Amino acid sequence: MSVAIKTPPKLTTAPVELPPWLLYRFTVKQYRHMNEIGILTENDRVELLEGWITTKMPRTPPHDAGISLVQAELTPRIPAEWILRIQSAINTSDSEPEPDVAVVRGPARRYAKAHPKPRDIGLLVEAAESTLLNDRNFKGRIYARARIPVYWILNLVENKVEVYTQPKSGRSPVYQQRRDYGIDEVVPLVIEDQEIARIPVRDLLPF
Repeated sequence: MSVAIKTPPKLTTAPVELPPWLLYRFTVKQYRHMNEIGILTENDRVELLEGWITTKMPRTPPHDAGISLVQAELTPRIPAEWILRIQSAINTSDSEPEPDVAVVRGPARRYAKAHPKPRDIGLLVEAAESTLLNDRNFKGRIYARARIPVYWILNLVENKVEVYTQPKSGRSPVYQQRRDYGIDEVVPLVIEDQEIARIPVRDLLPF
């Protein structure tokens, strides 16, 4: 069931006005090369989103606590052939985002030379506080374009879990289905179209 949510006032953002000169978009290959030769390092808190090198937001205690709780709840429940990656990169056609949690096919050494691609991914999770709008709209578009089957937003503003499914790619990528789970509900854990567990939302939220 689709749910219409009013955006809290503190999440509204002013329109971004681009500079009058041309901007340059990087390919995933170019971005990776900048990392390989040291132009970008592990100390640079950036990720590639739709060709733009963007700064990642500073982490807050609730954000990090939420990630730890998701990790604790998912680890014993995911099938043996799947693994969790925490704040590690994935690779799509035009982006190299670093989702807070990714459930990907194992084993871990499979990704020693290349990041997981969409076909390797069962579920992505973003913990969202100040980034809620971007995680819904910007990251959601990227993940839908890549046809990531299930995308969760751990909504730390409204204390719920937003579950996005049925990705549609193309010129206007979008998740066609959204279901919100409140603090007293349980959220289904679905991997490869199979429900493998049901997790209380209160166990995923730090508050």
